[in-house]
Amino acid sequence: MDDLQLLREMRSDVGTAPAATLARSRERLMTRIANTPDVEAFRPEAPGTPTRFRRRILIISAAAALIAGTMVIADVVRPGSPGATAEAAEVLNNAAAATIRTSDPVVGPGQYLKVETKQLTGGGAQASDGRQINWQETTGGQVYIPSNQEGEWVWNREPRVPVESASPEAKALAADMAASLKNMPTGQPPIVGIVRAPGGAFYGNEPAAIIGTPLKDAGNLPKDPRALLDLIYERTKGAGKSPDSEAFVTIADGLRTGAVPAELRAALYKAAALIPGVTLSDRQAMVDGRTGTAIGIPSPDGGIRSDIVIDPESGLVIGEQSVLLRDYPEAPAGTIVGWTSVRTSVVDSAP
Repeated sequence: MDDLQLLREMRSDVGTAPAATLARSRERLMTRIANTPDVEAFRPEAPGTPTRFRRRILIISAAAALIAGTMVIADVVRPGSPGATAEAAEVLNNAAAATIRTSDPVVGPGQYLKVETKQLTGGGAQASDGRQINWQETTGGQVYIPSNQEGEWVWNREPRVPVESASPEAKALAADMAASLKNMPTGQPPIVGIVRAPGGAFYGNEPAAIIGTPLKDAGNLPKDPRALLDLIYERTKGAGKSPDSEAFVTIADGLRTGAVPAELRAALYKAAALIPGVTLSDRQAMVDGRTGTAIGIPSPDGGIRSDIVIDPESGLVIGEQSVLLRDYPEAPAGTIVGWTSVRTSVVDSAP
């Protein structure tokens, strides 16, 4: 699990809500955001007064967006056009075959599946004069999943650190934010450090195989790719700006957990091959020092592409990346504005 996945899980109960319950859903979502440590933004007050937090969520994109403010609930017709390009479909179907051959790591009694993530993501805050200051920052963490997944999971959350090229003003704001977040209310899980949760329900969010299905029930999902994709379209109806990109992101979230069983991973790859607009992005994409094949889908406005990066030998997802598709004032097309790497291993103990 990582911050971005935690955010998407918080969105799951809103994405399928009928219009009549939108207000209640949004209220619940904002309540959970207010009590969940994700990407924070804050406005420093006058000297001598406490810092007042304005909790926001920054999606890895060319611009930050308030999820609760931009989410639209509307009827969406499932696309009926052809699926991924032939090249992308070939890579995804080959990955499905490889993931079955590779099978799942064996986690024995008392052992843990360690899922380690590193991220380059976006941060932001408002300066005292009201200007919005944005920067890139790195973070990461390790999730330890016990052999009995109903047992206690452990998440070591690492701090968010601005990249070296961030401006001095951005670094100062980030340092102020980090210092303020150390003083969590009594009884609240920490934002940085060790978090523990039975069954992996960190901050009250049960880990999901896909939206609407807990990881523990992953075996109940359809293994037929078309049936699985239809279910994903149904559960993400009205979420995001495109049913296809939302379905692709949902599949990427499941694959990135590192804990989805091989048979379901294979079905998710094959389902992704049926999504219109999915293309082969790069056969030599590098994420955190490892090279794989990138498969992606552009955003509806054509400004950015979301990729999953697959190890063609094992069929495992080794990461994700967000790539600009057109020039922006401070970043040309082709710039990678965010990435997440995923590494899994079996270990004998957890912190």
